[in-house]
Amino acid sequence: MTSQVINTPAVTAKTGSGYENKFQNFSRRVFFSKTGGTLLSASAVALLAGCDTIAATADSGSVQDDVNILNSAIGAELEAIAAYQLGAESGLLSSGVLAVAVKFQGHHKEHADVLASTVVKLGGKAETPKANYNFPVEKLNSEADVLTFAAELEKGAVSAYLGAVPLFTNRDLAKAAASILGDEAMHWAVLRSALGLDPVPVAFMS
Repeated sequence: MTSQVINTPAVTAKTGSGYENKFQNFSRRVFFSKTGGTLLSASAVALLAGCDTIAATADSGSVQDDVNILNSAIGAELEAIAAYQLGAESGLLSSGVLAVAVKFQGHHKEHADVLASTVVKLGGKAETPKANYNFPVEKLNSEADVLTFAAELEKGAVSAYLGAVPLFTNRDLAKAAASILGDEAMHWAVLRSALGLDPVPVAFMS
């Protein structure tokens, strides 16, 4: 499948899912209280917007290291976009779950866009979507399967950003990545809650 983003998936959502109320109630508390602006914090956006200064003051080796890390993050975001596309088009999601899944996909699109813009400003070439992703399509037979799959991806994203933050040469980029990490962690918590699991099962992530 491709990672093309759709704002309104052309699928018929299921209704009356046992997960729908859980998903809607928890996600509304976490996300729907926001007014729909960028999902990065204002400070993170400012940090990324200032990457021209970063490029001008850093040595070429450290900039390339940061570009490589950013491109790894972009690759993960593009994979998430494609995964939510798969879920949205599966026909397995109830209307409430589908709405939040598309919202989460939008978050990942925002992450990918701002990271790609940063790579370009730093003089690099941003990662592009793969033609195909090796998703376990044959194992996605119910709404719970899709939610579990998405939760695993989000947990992986949290771990990836957690590992990337201390690797950035520029600490401002590290702070911006930490802001994205927080959003991925909220996604994971919402998905776990929808599955009837403890949304915050541990005190520390790894």
